[in-house]
Amino acid sequence: MNVPNFGPGTDPGTLRRWARTVEGLGFDLLMVSDHVVVTPDVAEQYPAPFYEPFTTLSWLAGVTDRIGLGTTVLIVPYRHPLLVARMAANLQQLSGGRLVLGVGVGWARQEFEALGVPFERRGALTEEHLLAMRAAWENEDDYRAGRIPLWVGGNSDAGIRRAARLGDAWHPLRRTVPWMREAADRLAAAAEELGRPVPAMVPRIVLRLTDAPVTGPDRLAGEGTLDQVLGDLEELRLLGVETVVLDPFGEDPAETLYPEAAWRALAAVAAARKINPDVRTESP
Repeated sequence: MNVPNFGPGTDPGTLRRWARTVEGLGFDLLMVSDHVVVTPDVAEQYPAPFYEPFTTLSWLAGVTDRIGLGTTVLIVPYRHPLLVARMAANLQQLSGGRLVLGVGVGWARQEFEALGVPFERRGALTEEHLLAMRAAWENEDDYRAGRIPLWVGGNSDAGIRRAARLGDAWHPLRRTVPWMREAADRLAAAAEELGRPVPAMVPRIVLRLTDAPVTGPDRLAGEGTLDQVLGDLEELRLLGVETVVLDPFGEDPAETLYPEAAWRALAAVAAARKINPDVRTESP
């Protein structure tokens, strides 16, 4: 599931409780997001305090036993690729091989300006950096990382092609099931055009349980009654999706003050999952 590593309710104790809760519920993966500078455009959605992902995941690795640890997503152009390669490799070793590196190009123009990174080149920089990271990890005498799974985010056609070219998986975010069904065809077409295997599709979907069914064509995957959410997971399974990241965070940063509501929703899905073990849900 996607654990909020930002906002007024987030502190080390809350992050520890998040990690132990989702591991205790039987989820396979916890993921956190990434920002470096909380500029005004970032603060609207992800206000301070913001806990840096590698530091946070390294600490959470020490307070958990088996759950995977990942980023959804690391903004690749913000850091030198050899620094990212080093931090990721070290975290992979220190956690016992539990890292999943979700990556993306970023969207916060003001944050790019604050870091002195050209916003218009973010796509090209991401691809250059990913290639440099892969090359660094080939040095087993130094990095000793093995194969760190790369989930390439991005809902656009450019993101799909980048995932097909450079990723182990494509990681779309918060869309409808029909959209993902159509996008799966675009992913397969992009991979065929590039002469590469089709990467796995590992979507991050909302988790927003309601008492009454949510209707209409704009209903996001993971939004609605528990039956609707379980139905969405089944539809994704039939698409070939083996991993789903659940994101219970809405649009109000004040939600971080009351994580218990999210935990109850996750517990409901976890309990239903035991009834239907073919549906495999995952958490950041």
